Amino acid sequence: MEVKIHKAGLLTTVQDLGRTGHRSSGVPVCGPMDTVAFRLANLLVGNNETTAALEITLLGPEIEFSEDRLIAVCGAQLSGIEVNRPHLIKKGQKLNLGACTSGVRSYLAISGGITTELILGSQSTYLRGSFGGFKGRALKQGDLLSLGKGRTLKEGLAKFYLSGSPIPPYSSALTLRVTVGAQHSEFAAGLFTQSFKVSPVSDRMGLRLQGKALQRKVSKELTSSAVVCGTIQVPADGQPIILMADAQTLGGYPQIAHVCAVDLPLVAQLKALDAVEFSLIALSHAHELLRQREHEISLIREGLSERFYFSA
Repeated sequence: MEVKIHKAGLLTTVQDLGRTGHRSSGVPVCGPMDTVAFRLANLLVGNNETTAALEITLLGPEIEFSEDRLIAVCGAQLSGIEVNRPHLIKKGQKLNLGACTSGVRSYLAISGGITTELILGSQSTYLRGSFGGFKGRALKQGDLLSLGKGRTLKEGLAKFYLSGSPIPPYSSALTLRVTVGAQHSEFAAGLFTQSFKVSPVSDRMGLRLQGKALQRKVSKELTSSAVVCGTIQVPADGQPIILMADAQTLGGYPQIAHVCAVDLPLVAQLKALDAVEFSLIALSHAHELLRQREHEISLIREGLSERFYFSA
């Protein structure tokens, strides 16, 4: 029960929902950049939402299956496959996933999930730390990934698929909703009065933005404090950075705002030179938006749960 990597794609890694409970020791959460796409892909093949799957960046891999398996791809549209629905891949069949035609990251879930060693309770790959996932690195040609015991659709491959909410509307020009950060009052209004461009110097740790430099009205040094995925830091050059899945746990730069959790999947799909604007909302509104999204996912989870049974 394995898959063989014939071509690895540009950057393909094993991820689960993240390495929680170790931030106090300086260990990032990691996990998928787009948690919604990751969770939906797993649900479509009968997996638990936390099950390890592949995160594909810009260009997909070519993989071969040693037995029949259900797969699903969610997130960025990849050439060569229909996203947001399950597909049956036969034993010996090669799945060749092409380039992203919208967005940046896609998630390939396989029924039964990918089984690798747990490091601090997670299978997520931390590339900078060279641990987790498959040997702590991106996949390479010739790698063999073991699979767990999968589930099967009760009624064959009925033509069901996901559409609309909670799948976010990926775009190359976004307005991201944010809440105030600890040092928000120390800055002029520049965060909300311009459009920024995503810098090519961006990665899973954070998206660097380019625009008119944000001006801080005070010059005092800050004590390093906790940061999370979505925190927007402003270094000395005034160009904001949106921290993402592999972000550090502490930071000494001023925190001007935090991207609302419900909009983080949109950030994950931004590519170099895409446009970003910001809109300030109340924390209570951000909480309500997240509750609505989780309710929508719970309905999908419930609706799909009865379509599968465990294989013998």
